[in-house]
Amino acid sequence: MEIEKKAAGSKKKRIGLFGGTYNPIHLGHLRGAEEIREAFHLDEVIFIPSAIPPHKLTEEIIDAKHRLEMVKLAIASNPFFSISEIELSRPGKSYSIDTLRHFCEGRTDTFFFILGRDAFVEIETWKDFQNLFTLCHFIVMARPGFQKTPVASQLPTSLTSAFQYDLETKVWVHVSGYHLHFKEISFLDISSTKARELIERGESVRYFIPPETEAYIHKHGLYRKRG
Repeated sequence: MEIEKKAAGSKKKRIGLFGGTYNPIHLGHLRGAEEIREAFHLDEVIFIPSAIPPHKLTEEIIDAKHRLEMVKLAIASNPFFSISEIELSRPGKSYSIDTLRHFCEGRTDTFFFILGRDAFVEIETWKDFQNLFTLCHFIVMARPGFQKTPVASQLPTSLTSAFQYDLETKVWVHVSGYHLHFKEISFLDISSTKARELIERGESVRYFIPPETEAYIHKHGLYRKRG
């Protein structure tokens, strides 16, 4: 598989795992990944399109082959970005716990699971969510101003007993030794939902999504209103 070839080698790497529906991928995804890569000195960020995400309405999600191709086009010009088809090749719903085990168990590289703040606040609904933090570090992308949030309210109640906050580094430390970072990134008021709505209405999505992705959408007639 493509990602396994890229990740191979003797040097221990710092690798970000960035999962998502990418329906479609947009500039907010790309800018967020780039800022996280730079801030945490990551050697690589792996985009992982989901097949059947448990928390999404599947009837609104286009075929995985299209989402995969759009991500490939969007990241092609960035040598630090790559893609994995692990969740697309696995039958059934896409659970993050299975993906993290695939990448992290038995590997010497250092992994960071990247997700947005909106996803993190729902993490208690994820499969085996308590065990996620025993597999790798977590980076939660937050909007500017998040650091003013009271520390006590940053974690779901069910996780507080498993973490301790380090006042010096401002990082949550899990009992496993892995860290949970909240990182403020540039806020781009862009979402896949908004992009789909614009396309359905026949309006421009320029500067919302990469031009290569936009061209692919138009070529295949994706997200258009069915009449």
